[in-house]
Amino acid sequence: MRIPKSWLPFLAKEIVDSIISKELVKPTISIEKLYAETETLLYDELSVEDRLNEEVRELLKKYSIEIEKGHLDYRKLFELTKQKLVKERNLVL
Repeated sequence: MRIPKSWLPFLAKEIVDSIISKELVKPTISIEKLYAETETLLYDELSVEDRLNEEVRELLKKYSIEIEKGHLDYRKLFELTKQKLVKERNLVL
């Protein structure tokens, strides 16, 4: 996640307050619950890349011997694998 987790409550509050002040939505639940739900959504969305990176690391463990011997470039293989998964899953990072 490129944004510190400690910023999420502030960002959620700003987003919710902005949407409500522009009268784009009329909340049917408490503002506090809306803040919490928005924070959760932000966290889930921002951690997609972290989860993807972990999955790529796990996939590349199969090739650890070849990588250690210098037959494969880990960084290049990591980026290619990540790009392939992003494309296959239609992810936006």
